[in-house]
Amino acid sequence: MDREIPLYTLEGVRDADVSTHYFSTQDGLGLSMLRFSRDSGNEVKDSILIVHGLTTSTDMFVMPEHYNLVSYLLDQGFTDVWTLDMRMSNRHSYNLFQHQYTFDDIALYDYPPAIDIIRRHVGPDRRLHVIAHCLGSVTFMMSLFGKAVSGITTLTANSVGLTPRVPKWSKLKLRFAPGIIENVFGFPNLNPRWSDDPGVTRGKLFSKGVSFFHRECDVPACHMLSLMWGTGWPALYSHENLADVTHRRGGDLYGATSMNYYRHVSKMLRAGSRPVKYNMGDPRYATLPDDYFAYAREVETPVLLTTGDDNKVFADSNVVCHERLLALGCTQHEVKIFPNYGHQDVFMGKDVARDCFPAMVDFIRRHADGAAAAPPADEPAVALAG
Repeated sequence: MDREIPLYTLEGVRDADVSTHYFSTQDGLGLSMLRFSRDSGNEVKDSILIVHGLTTSTDMFVMPEHYNLVSYLLDQGFTDVWTLDMRMSNRHSYNLFQHQYTFDDIALYDYPPAIDIIRRHVGPDRRLHVIAHCLGSVTFMMSLFGKAVSGITTLTANSVGLTPRVPKWSKLKLRFAPGIIENVFGFPNLNPRWSDDPGVTRGKLFSKGVSFFHRECDVPACHMLSLMWGTGWPALYSHENLADVTHRRGGDLYGATSMNYYRHVSKMLRAGSRPVKYNMGDPRYATLPDDYFAYAREVETPVLLTTGDDNKVFADSNVVCHERLLALGCTQHEVKIFPNYGHQDVFMGKDVARDCFPAMVDFIRRHADGAAAAPPADEPAVALAG
């Protein structure tokens, strides 16, 4: 295939020193982080770690076709930005194979060593902020609320936090699709790039079958992504919010995924949208709580729960998460709803530097000195469809 934008390019971030930091997890995986730094001539007081969601990667934060998050943060004076490619990343091969990883594995094994590496480079006193998306938000909140990581100044969690909620059709897909995909079709994963397979393959035929039911556009990867996530035509984003080239290169920006993460989402839904451990009683996860709300009152890190008001993947998850935290007396957390946005376009949309990023930076700045001002007046936190 002819690519308009190179795969895994870093051309979207200019005037920054980039270094790669490799590390291993206790359960035997090799992971990596990229560090983007810029010499401003001033003392650096804040570092920011950015975490992707399932099947995406660092690439969603460094896209050259729009003013991306890493560049925006650097230009706003946050001159030490890290991006983590944890085990869900399409830059790693782990989702190409059938596996049994759960959110607990990521919370326990992926984030602690990543934070340790950052601390070794920046010291114990530097303020560290985290911006996370999708199941990266879920797993980082689990790691923070499960006391696997600490010392986080702020967390911005987009689309979903500790209370996953999805539309009815998505609930059915999450319950039954993993078994059908693995045992009926015999696929080890779902891959949005199957339409680009050379020759005739089972994946390519499957993709054509999915496209038969999606006439909203002519991009097969977009159709597959709507099957893999959410309920809608399209489901992950609004076409109008994306640059045309972003829409066309969806097969590169999102990768294949195995099924077990879907099973953990489904288990949380069946538990009443609660952040429950997948394998309760497994001694490997004994240090983590069975329900990640257990220590919520002890978590001092303020969390900004963001979401689009047209979220067809995780619906009103973050509105409900904020309500549950308030009911527990945790008043330091906030919710921000972005009008006319959905799930993925909060970071991948062509105008996000105007519409979404300023609220994230405002939240970080208000908490950077440890004594936050009152949050700005905002629209009412109305429930979202689904």
